[in-house]
Order: sequence, then C-alpha cells, then structure tokens
Amino acid sequence: MGVDIGAPRGRANLAGLNGVQAFLVAISWRERPVLRWVFAIMAIGLAFWVRYGLDEQLPAGFPYLSFFPAVIITTFLAGTAPGALVGILGGLSAWYFFIPPFDSFLLTGGSLLALVFYVFIVTVDIVLIHWMHVALDRLTVEKEATARYANERDLLFRELQHRVSNNLAVVSALLNTQARVSSSAEVTAALQQASARIGLVSKIQRQLHDPSRQSLDMAPYLAQLGPDLLAASGVTKVTYLTDVAPTEVDAETAVPLALIVTELISNAIEHGCADGRPGTIRVSLRREEMAGNAGEGWTQRLQVADDGPGWPDGFSIAASRNLGMRIVASLTQQIGGRFETSNDGGAVATLAFEARPAFAASPTD
Repeated sequence: MGVDIGAPRGRANLAGLNGVQAFLVAISWRERPVLRWVFAIMAIGLAFWVRYGLDEQLPAGFPYLSFFPAVIITTFLAGTAPGALVGILGGLSAWYFFIPPFDSFLLTGGSLLALVFYVFIVTVDIVLIHWMHVALDRLTVEKEATARYANERDLLFRELQHRVSNNLAVVSALLNTQARVSSSAEVTAALQQASARIGLVSKIQRQLHDPSRQSLDMAPYLAQLGPDLLAASGVTKVTYLTDVAPTEVDAETAVPLALIVTELISNAIEHGCADGRPGTIRVSLRREEMAGNAGEGWTQRLQVADDGPGWPDGFSIAASRNLGMRIVASLTQQIGGRFETSNDGGAVATLAFEARPAFAASPTD
C-alpha cells in the first residue's frame, strides 16, 4: 500500500495530514518505481565508499558502520524492498571486504556472530520502518475517505438547504397568487402576510447554506430588514435606525428571531406610523452578561421602538388577538425568551433571550 506523491491524488492527501505526516509523505519515494531503486544503488555505493575511506582510521570490529544508516534511510525513503536490497548488498560487502579473512567469504566464529548480529539488527530496522509505512498509509487513506465523506455531506446539506428554500419560495408565490385573485380584503391581507413570512424563512435558509458556520450575523440582516419592510409597505416618510452590535445567532434561533423582528417592525409601521405620518423606528440589539453567571452565558436584548402613540392601556401580548403578536408570543416561548412592552415616547418592545457564548459577540464597551 502506498501514496503517490507524483499524482494529483497524492498531492490532495497532503491537505488532510498534519505537518509531520505531510512531511513524511512528501519525502517518500516508495511509489516512484525507478527512482526508489536508483536511490538504493546510490545509497549502497555511498555507504561502501564511506566505509572504505574510513577503513584505516577505524579500529577492528566495525565492518557494518556505514551500512546500518544506509539501510535505515533507504527503507524509510524508498520502501521495504530497496531497503532489503541495501541490507543484503551491505552485508555481503562488509563480509567480503571488511571482515577477516579479507577478500573472501570465509567465516570464523567471530565473523559469523558479527554477521548474525548484522542480519538481526537490519531485519528489525526494516520491519519497524515497514510497520510505520503501513500505519502512515492507512492514516492517509482514512483521512482521504474522511475528507470525501465530509465533502459529500456538505454537498448534500447545501442541496437540501437549496431545495427547502426553493420550496418555501414556491409556497410564498402561490399564496401571493391566491391573494391577488381573492375578493375579500381581509383574506388578501392574511395571505400576503403569510406569504411574506414564508418568504422571510426562505431568505434565511439561503443565508444558512454554508454548513461550516450554521449561524447568522444579525447586524447586517437587521440593517437591511427595515428598508425592505418599509419598501414592501409603500411607506416613504419613516426613518429607520439601527444600533446593533455584530452578533452571531445559531441557526435554530435565527429563523424565529427574524420572524419576531419582522412582526415588531411591521407592527411599528402599521400602528406607530399610521396614516402616512412621518416617524422613526429604532432597532437595537445588545448583549448583557447574565447576573451571577459571569463568563457562563449572555442575554441578548433586542428592542424595537417607534415614536407613535404607543401601546394601548392595559395591553398584554398574552391576551392579544392580533395574529402577529400571537406569533411573537409563540416564537418567544420557542427560543426561551422574555418579551415585554412599554411606552417611552412611543411603543417599545423588548425581547431578552439567552445566547450561547460560542455565538455571542464581544461585550460592548
């Protein structure tokens, strides 16, 4: 089993390995048929030349001195078979040239023991390096398979998200078509509102196509949401202001939160700026550290305010018969939030919900 560094597949494998593993794969010649054997011949030639050059400087008893590293390096870089070849040729060279009686293959008791020791050490080295190669090859194959499965998962996820958003867009278009042919103004308004809500969910689904993030930054989203709703309502005299810190919201919270904000802004347009009078709608989103849980969690505080007549006396979202407010109440419960209304120069709606630290932005100074 080997890794072809010279082919595109081998180069692709490097991306899935850590630094040490990638280095080991990159310097390996095991899958280069010609170069691995050329390397082996050069290694044995160099080892013999070094041993021959040091023959007069070395004391007796070191016939294999330069052949051990040659075997190890060749096995490591070129593979098991070239390493074994270097080991055999090195043993024969040392036996013939550097073990007395010189220039012969005669064996004495001491030379036989040295030769057996050489064979044992070389065999152990080759086997250990071979096992290392096998382990590295298996790891490379597993990482390649993991990367392939991850790519397939991402592709399926994007396709699913795309299909879901497309289906929601089709449903929204069908509701719009039905609204245009309806003879009842009340039914038309209800269908248009339902179409807008479904279209909003479709838009968010498209923004969550990337499975690696699975979160939505509310700052740019809220900055664009108000102008879109004002344009859809045909209102031109309303100023829309936002004060939103960069806030990553996880996918499970993004859709209900976006629907809540849409209903609150739509309510402010309909009631706070009714009859075409000029007005201002302010949307803010800030986070506050949860009391008594420093560093363990954060509360996001969303506020939508207008400068209109304010909420009616005794208004309660729990008792409201308005469909939009009932949706807000249901979605607030879904995300485990707390919703409050007040009057302060106009209607003020405040939603507090817990945010996971991983998605929360840095605290505001």
